[in-house]
This record gives sequence, C-alpha cells and structure tokens, in this order.
Amino acid sequence: MKKTQTVMIWLLPLIIIGGLFEPVLGYLVVAMMAFFLILSFFRGRYWCWNLCPRGAFLDAVISKVSRNKLSPKKFSESWFRWLVFFLFMAFLIFRIIKTGGSAIAIGAVFVSMCIITTVISVILGVITKHRSWCLICPMGMLQDKIGSFKKTPQANPKP
Repeated sequence: MKKTQTVMIWLLPLIIIGGLFEPVLGYLVVAMMAFFLILSFFRGRYWCWNLCPRGAFLDAVISKVSRNKLSPKKFSESWFRWLVFFLFMAFLIFRIIKTGGSAIAIGAVFVSMCIITTVISVILGVITKHRSWCLICPMGMLQDKIGSFKKTPQANPKP
C-alpha cells in the first residue's frame, strides 16, 4: 500500500461508521469530491490510484480475498460507464431534493451513498478483481473526462 493510501484509508470507516452517528461527516465526501475534481484537471485520475480511501481499502483488504477474476468487459465500455454515472447522479440528486434542504439530511445522503458504493465495490472486488468498482466508479469516470481536457503544451509555440 502506498504511503498516501495509508494516510487516507482511515477516512472510509470514519465516514461510513461515524456518519451513521454524525451525518455531517457526509460533507467530507463533498469536500473530497471538490478536491479530486479540481485535481483531475492537472493529474487525471491521480486521486483514484493514490488518495481514494475506498481504493486504499480495496488494495489493503479486498485484494486479499478477491477471486481475482477478470472484470466484466462492459465495465470498460463508455456507454456502460456513462449509464452508471447518470444513474448514480440521478439517484443522488433525487435524494438531495427529498431532504427539503436540511443540512443534516444532505450529509446523511452522502454518507449513505458512500455506504452503498462501498458495499457494491466490496461485492465486485470479492467476485472479480479487487478494483473492479474503479472501472465504473462515477467519480473516477468524471475524473477521466476532466483530465482529458488538459492541454498538451507545445514544444516550440510560434509567435
């Protein structure tokens, strides 16, 4: 496990377990999302492979129990990744609207989304490769797209 993952891994149980008692911990998810979306302009999916608390957990724990089978081919297909992205975003937006604007309830939505996606990632990680979730992670897909906007500097730009 990378040093950066060692530092970040503790955030997953803090949000998942602590968030059940203190829903405002869900705002840590919002803060991480804001940070990695900005970071992705400069470093693509650096967050996913070096800083993601769930990724660190998948590397440290689930890799030990994974069946290490190939991930389903459709996980790499653009249409499927976009489908997962839009379904999760629609579900997230729907749940936030249903809170009526309550700050505590909105925090709870992010905690529950973290729990749901972690359960899915563990199931996928055990029955296939430990990082199978990372192929379809909505936030990872968004980082891919944002990272692709990065312009390649020209060697000798003409005046």
